[in-house]
Amino acid sequence: MSEAVETEAAEAAESRTSRPGVIQLAIKEKAALQAAYMPFIAGGGLFVPTTRASALGDQVYIILSLLDDPNKLAVTGKVVWLTPPGVPGRQQGIGVQLAADDTGELARNRIETLIGGVKSGRATHTI
Repeated sequence: MSEAVETEAAEAAESRTSRPGVIQLAIKEKAALQAAYMPFIAGGGLFVPTTRASALGDQVYIILSLLDDPNKLAVTGKVVWLTPPGVPGRQQGIGVQLAADDTGELARNRIETLIGGVKSGRATHTI
């Protein structure tokens, strides 16, 4: 009987860790959006400043507010970049690849429209 309880507990713990974490991200300025956007990631990506522990491949759910748009975008993605604490000149956080679905495409298109394309010599949070 205790074996079944341990297995159920282990499966419950595993399902909790495999569920995507929810992150709210509000980007209020065009320059901040330009610095956070990761056009070199297939399908687009965003750098999310966070102290939250993450691993490459983790699924995340982002509630995204862009500039002065009152509409929030709900997008899923996968962690593809980690900037750990203490990296000189870089903010701690994660890079999230936008999902290859309608919401990911909508977010990417909205971001690229707001920043006027992806060509810029400005520094970003990643490279």
